Amino acid sequence: MPVTDPIADFLTRVRNAQVANHRWVDIPASNLKKKMALILKYENYIKDFILVKDGRQGLIRIYLKYQKTGEPVIEGLERISRPGRRLYVPSSQVPRVVGGLGIAILSTPLGVITDKVARKNNVGGEVLCYIW
Repeated sequence: MPVTDPIADFLTRVRNAQVANHRWVDIPASNLKKKMALILKYENYIKDFILVKDGRQGLIRIYLKYQKTGEPVIEGLERISRPGRRLYVPSSQVPRVVGGLGIAILSTPLGVITDKVARKNNVGGEVLCYIW
C-alpha cells in the first residue's frame, strides 16, 4: 500500500520507535527525508543516521537519542502542512516553536531548512512540521 504522506510516515515511525525505546528506526529513503534527518542531527535531536542499501530506494537508519533518565530527546513531533491543507508562510510570519526551544522545518526556495535559518535569510515557504 503506497504511503500518501511520506513526511507524516517519517514522523510517526520516529515517534513510535521512541515510545518503544528502540535504539534506531529504519525509514524508506527520499531526498526530503535525508534532509530532514540531517536537520535533526544538526539540531541534536538524534545521535546520527546512515543510509542503508536494500536493493530498492534504500533506507535511512536513524539512531535515536535519549536523555540520561531514559526519556527521548524529542518530546513532540507534529505534522503541520498536510496534502489536503498546505500551509505557506511569508518570511515575516515564520513560526517559533515552543517559544524558540523547538524547531519548525520548512520547504523553501533555499531547500529544506529550519525556522531559524529561514528568519536569518528572510525567506518563507511551506511549514512541514514542528519538533520540540
